[in-house]
Amino acid sequence: MIRQRVIFFDGVCNLCNSSVQFVIEHDQKDQFKFTALQGAYAKEMLPKFNADPEKLNTILLLEDDRLYTKSSAALRVARKLNGLIPLLYAFIIIPKFMRDWVYDGIAKKRYKWWGKQESCWVPKPELKSKFYP
Repeated sequence: MIRQRVIFFDGVCNLCNSSVQFVIEHDQKDQFKFTALQGAYAKEMLPKFNADPEKLNTILLLEDDRLYTKSSAALRVARKLNGLIPLLYAFIIIPKFMRDWVYDGIAKKRYKWWGKQESCWVPKPELKSKFYP
């Protein structure tokens, strides 16, 4: 069973990269590892869950051998952060199809609104241990 919580994210998306940096800043218990959907770890792990990293445009959370997607992944991450952020988990009571409809609307416009990088974001050397290749 995989015990480490791993967040898979779009490595060229500015919104996604900012979100990863936000999680790192608010993950005081060091509970999360990260990997880009474009990376080797994603290509190795995601097919085990019938997920093709080439066709994904969402955040994924691998937790306790279960893969969460879209709003469910984001809310499960928020639940583990410090401060008032875990209060966002209350939105889990909203039906998934409604939460994911909002999530998909933002995801569809993320490159237009926040931009896109030519290559994956490279973490600072002191953060390298938090990332899988």
